[in-house]
Amino acid sequence: MPLITSAGVGSGLNLESIIKASVDAENVPKMQQFAKKDEALKVELSAVGEVKSAISKLNDTVEKLADLDNFNKRVANITQPSSGDIISVTPTSKISVGDFDIAVTQLAQGSRAVSADNAFASSDAVVSASGGTLSFAAGSKSFDLTVTAGMTLSQLRDAINASDTNFGVTANIVNTGDAAIGSKLVLTSSETGDGNDLVITSNTSELDAIETYDASTNPTGGMRIATEDKAQNAKITVDGLEVTSATNTFKDAVQDMTITAKALSVQDATTSKYETAKLNIDYDRESVNTLIDEFISNYNALIGQIGFQTRIGKPLNGDSSMRSLDDQLVTALSKPLTDAGPFGSIFDIGLGVDKEGYLEKSSLVRSLNDAMDSNYDDIGTAFAGPNGVAKELESLLGNYVDSGGLLKQREESLNSQIKDLEDDVINHEYRMQSLEERLRKQYAGLDVLIAQMQQTQNYLGAQLANLPGFTSKK
Repeated sequence: MPLITSAGVGSGLNLESIIKASVDAENVPKMQQFAKKDEALKVELSAVGEVKSAISKLNDTVEKLADLDNFNKRVANITQPSSGDIISVTPTSKISVGDFDIAVTQLAQGSRAVSADNAFASSDAVVSASGGTLSFAAGSKSFDLTVTAGMTLSQLRDAINASDTNFGVTANIVNTGDAAIGSKLVLTSSETGDGNDLVITSNTSELDAIETYDASTNPTGGMRIATEDKAQNAKITVDGLEVTSATNTFKDAVQDMTITAKALSVQDATTSKYETAKLNIDYDRESVNTLIDEFISNYNALIGQIGFQTRIGKPLNGDSSMRSLDDQLVTALSKPLTDAGPFGSIFDIGLGVDKEGYLEKSSLVRSLNDAMDSNYDDIGTAFAGPNGVAKELESLLGNYVDSGGLLKQREESLNSQIKDLEDDVINHEYRMQSLEERLRKQYAGLDVLIAQMQQTQNYLGAQLANLPGFTSKK
């Protein structure tokens, strides 16, 4: 049997077109249905995703509105004196609003010890021939340093500064250039506060020049701390009342507020009065306004998405869950408030809804700023209280976007349908391939049969033409 590689080659018939037309008759309509359904599912999935994204964004803002701490922030407004910045302030949410006059009359400092004249001729002078141990202490902190035999003054300086246990003692050498004075060892401690002067002792009299002098306990010590170099507290006045601190940081000098002294106040030579910084502690209205503006923007974005995706011709047109969400949002906004002072609903604090359903700032009852002026704390309760609007919205929106939420389930269902559709397409393509193979086998047999008949016809025609007296018709 002759090999037929293409349908119709043997018979001369256009069997390829017949096979293609037969396959297309079943394949094309079905594939069009698949494509149409796939597009519809993906458009619906996209629409659900857009709404879900808008809900999630609003929910993020609602979670911030549901946190009372976001309404309890305070802001410190400081008017520094003309000489420059003398304080900085960190208020907590618990501080009461008010005005204060603050002056810095003394800054905290650590002590400074200086070696005696001609204790060391130069920085190369040997501190100890045999070595020993120096002990440094200030306040509750201390560390020891081993002095090696033959250590010079400059080596001692470097050893002090490089010590891993050093709590904050800095060593320097001042070369005076005066042979009668020599080189001075200067040690500065970072430990501030009254009574926290640097104390240096040793285990050998050879190191007396490095020890700190004390008239009663160590009269042989060579390092002296001048009166003006002693460790001291910081001092400020708050509305004329003096407050002290071992450091330049004053925690709760005014309850629930930290004040940091940065520079001394200038003192008037005539009146002896210190210049002051004017401090005003107020509610952080700006952050609340910003948060409510964010809420309005994200709420309106969701309302806009619901309206857009449910228009005629859109995939969620007539969708009951979208109508329900729209209604529930309005109900949540209209929720009656309790324990929120004069505010019966959030529409009493300067918010309103226009005829299109969009949220806006309104002064129909009172403006938001007026509400802040009169009942600031109640605004936080209106949103973040146990019965507040934010709590209600948080629960509502969570029903749609949480892991088991309605829209999350819907996305999963649509993705599952798309996956099933992809499997249906694969199965259909396999069936079409099988159909084509079956048709080819059927037409291959027909093609061979016709080819054989044509060969027989041609053979018979040739034999007849050779018979005596046979004349073919022209």
